Amino acid sequence: MGHLGAHVSAAGGVAKACERGAAIGCDALQVFVKNANVWRAKPLAADAVAAFMAARDATPGPSVPAPLAVIAHASYLINLASPVAETADRSRDALVDELQRCDQLGIDGLVVHPGAHVGQGVDAGLDAIARALDEVFERHPGGRARLLLENTAGQGTVLGAELQHHGRIVRSVAAPDRLGLCLDTCHAFAAGFDLRSADGYEHLLAAADAAFGSAAVVAWHLNDSRHPLDSRKDRHASIGAGEIGLEAFARLVHDARFEHVPMILETPLGDDGQGHARDLITLRGLDARAA
Repeated sequence: MGHLGAHVSAAGGVAKACERGAAIGCDALQVFVKNANVWRAKPLAADAVAAFMAARDATPGPSVPAPLAVIAHASYLINLASPVAETADRSRDALVDELQRCDQLGIDGLVVHPGAHVGQGVDAGLDAIARALDEVFERHPGGRARLLLENTAGQGTVLGAELQHHGRIVRSVAAPDRLGLCLDTCHAFAAGFDLRSADGYEHLLAAADAAFGSAAVVAWHLNDSRHPLDSRKDRHASIGAGEIGLEAFARLVHDARFEHVPMILETPLGDDGQGHARDLITLRGLDARAA
């Protein structure tokens, strides 16, 4: 199986995320490296960085030795395609800051949504994203953390539902090696990739390979979908409780091509806060023969 995990809270210090992840049975974690709902945050303190690294190095998962695989998710405020100068500037500043934080913490991947063109059109939006990434990488040269572009459901003017969008971005930037791909199962399904069949699953992987090249997918978000195929709606459901169903997830978690890839839950926590723990049990109980 891939390295199964979940997005966990970093409240009280990012080191707490390792403890929370271990408590629910994570082999991998996703965290925010700052408050996701603000543009700016105070710098990471040296003791907070040291505490996180020590906790990560000391925390094994149920299926993997320490250290845990950890990726981060960028702020939802960031819109690299924005035609509004203030938003575009703030987005670039925020992304530079988050990449720097990832490097401080030794986190290897930062997931970001490509952005929304807000009426200026797909071509202009994709060009704006490429220009923004060039500036970000120029301002933060030689960074360790790879920027992982996430596929989207395609709601509104949001770019990235079509993996050709990602391909155009990676072909347009000066440092394509600093980019990777994070595939979200709910987003892919909502964008029209029918993951319920083996052919639909392979179609998604072929589109990713065509966009980014081999070994493009370096992280997964595992989410069932509350809405039907090609709905263009981004609404996550617990594993097996949505429109995608268990067979698709059995196929994915047992795919040897992703044996060492972080697979991160972003499913509902439920009233008791244990949704991720239940979904991890469900995923680990899936039989490869059911795929």
